[in-house]
Amino acid sequence: MPRKDPGPSVKDKDLYEALRDDGASKEKAARIANAAASSSRSSVGRTGGSHGDYEDWTKDELLKRAREVGIEGRSSMSKAELVTALRNH
Repeated sequence: MPRKDPGPSVKDKDLYEALRDDGASKEKAARIANAAASSSRSSVGRTGGSHGDYEDWTKDELLKRAREVGIEGRSSMSKAELVTALRNH
């Protein structure tokens, strides 16, 4: 059954439909389609910062991040254990 037209608020209807077919909610699909229409598609959805891999972080940086995400027992963990805990969180 064909879908109903998403309306004039959706700027890139083809991308919207593709995202809906992949299971995205109407709101999420509209948000991504509109962002792609107003900028280059390659930059939409790009995430992450410029900080390196956890192995490149200092133990103090790892402890701070573990505290931020609420990892229990972090103060007694080694650097390798902190990296593993952060990856599994």
